[in-house]
Amino acid sequence: MNNWGKEKCKNCLDCGLKSPMFNYLTPKELELVSDNKFEVKFRKGEIVRKQGTFLSHVISINAGLVKLYIEGYHEKNLILRLIKSQNFIGGPGMYYDQRHHYSVIALVETSACFIDINIFKQIIHSNPEFAAEFMKDISKNMLSSFDRLISLSQKQIPGRMADALLYLSQDIFNSNNILPIITKNELSELTSMSKDSVIRILRDFKNEGILNLNQGIEILNQDKLIKISNVG
Repeated sequence: MNNWGKEKCKNCLDCGLKSPMFNYLTPKELELVSDNKFEVKFRKGEIVRKQGTFLSHVISINAGLVKLYIEGYHEKNLILRLIKSQNFIGGPGMYYDQRHHYSVIALVETSACFIDINIFKQIIHSNPEFAAEFMKDISKNMLSSFDRLISLSQKQIPGRMADALLYLSQDIFNSNNILPIITKNELSELTSMSKDSVIRILRDFKNEGILNLNQGIEILNQDKLIKISNVG
């Protein structure tokens, strides 16, 4: 964390950037969170959390976009998911070994609130509605990870690329235009393929009229992309 970006957040009651999950907190609980958190702003490419370090805070992304990834063998990374604003980052280490089991890097300028893990656990234990919403979020992310595992282990390269592009289009950008901030490196880490394979498949999709690659990636034929995903 850089000193330039560390700030005290405004009160959570007045914040328009907080996760919808905060709506399940009482005013007193929101005040407790406000008193036990701080905000950090990250530049593009800066590490938000590092795999293997001590888990002392839950992170709420206020604005920006980050990638959450596992650092694998031989310096190869696997992106589990991208995280937009108004979403939490916790992790299995919260109730296991108090360690971060993945790294997080900012893909664009990003601001995030770091909430003391003990305060967060206290609220989970005392507020069943908030706890249920938190578990729903964990379950949704787990199911998404299962789907990605099937894609990476059972689909051919075109199917894996189709899945990645549909994920970016439908879940992250809500548009057929995938912004240039998603580089060949990110696509490689999303699909578990080499950069050379990424470039080749993108070129093939362009030649088939599925994509426009002039500025970023534009999906021209989503139906065909879905068909490639289904075929695998």
